[in-house]
Amino acid sequence: MKFSFQAIVTFLASSVLASSPYDGVASAFTIYTSSPSFSVHKRPKILSATVIARKTTIRTFFSTKAFEHTQHQQQQYSDLYVRRPRPEYIPGRIDDPDYVRIFDTTLRDGEQSPGATLTSSEKLEIARQLAKLGVDIIEAGFPIASPDDFNAVKQIADVVGNEVYDDGYVPVICGLSRANERDIARAWEAVKGAKRPRVHTFIATSEIHMKNKLNKTLEEVVEIATNAVRYAKSLGCHDIEFSPEDAGRSDPEFLYKVLAAVIEAGATTLNIPDTTGWNMPWEFGFLIKKLRENVKGADGVIFSTHCQNDLGLATANSLAGALNGARQLECTINGIGERAGNASLEEVVMSLALKGGSHFSGGPGTGKLYTAINPV
Repeated sequence: MKFSFQAIVTFLASSVLASSPYDGVASAFTIYTSSPSFSVHKRPKILSATVIARKTTIRTFFSTKAFEHTQHQQQQYSDLYVRRPRPEYIPGRIDDPDYVRIFDTTLRDGEQSPGATLTSSEKLEIARQLAKLGVDIIEAGFPIASPDDFNAVKQIADVVGNEVYDDGYVPVICGLSRANERDIARAWEAVKGAKRPRVHTFIATSEIHMKNKLNKTLEEVVEIATNAVRYAKSLGCHDIEFSPEDAGRSDPEFLYKVLAAVIEAGATTLNIPDTTGWNMPWEFGFLIKKLRENVKGADGVIFSTHCQNDLGLATANSLAGALNGARQLECTINGIGERAGNASLEEVVMSLALKGGSHFSGGPGTGKLYTAINPV
């Protein structure tokens, strides 16, 4: 099939008027250059006045549209790098019930991914990039694990935890600890240099873990948990996160008891982990709902999720938690982490960016959930 130059110009004009400037060029150029009559050495010698007019119109159109397109793109890109507004950070409270805090644990749980090792300088750079992204909380590591981990967490707290952006944003820097005084003191020493330091402590609450790992009774676990939170508060930490490890397989009635006790002791965030990646989304969402309804003092803390991906449901379970009132979601970049990994930060954030305004009614607030992460 042969195409005349006039036919190509006519096609190009119609394509330009029907779509974006660059789509028309690509389509017309492909058709014209693939036709047997095309030659780089041969062009029509005589053009009609109609064709010349069409060419002039197209050039003018392209110049105008290209300029407008560039301006539009520049405005779009500029908007992407304007940090989105968020409620003032207050431990244990979010003044806008539709706002969801993003807690990134790439530098702690993510480093437990098989074969993953990071130097202190690499951790610092990742923490800076997470701050640029706008995550609310950075769990920088497990300070008691080693001198290197302590130093890395302390450096992030002292540097990234004090880099305040023009809009007042600075990330919370969190250190993980087991529920004993030595761990907690080490974690606090590492993070206390940040403007917004947090200690995150945990103990197992499922029957299988309490019996076979801890060799503790239910009463002993409650006492250890409350003493841990109370000790962290005594050090001067006023942002304390508590996790009942393996909550997804724990007796809800026991969870009501231990969580109420740690709230009374001073916990500000209750993180509910599906530690083994065991739960279905409807199970996990219902667990969050029951805890919010039955734990004494629940209205004075933030409920959080931490979901492992053993059954490929970490993101789904996290979103089910948000649907039922969790207002902090823990995740990692690319979902990396121990075993099968964690909820993926980019999946969680983009799910809320695309569906948060329409698919999350039923919990507190209007159901129009959002984060402060720009969906770049």
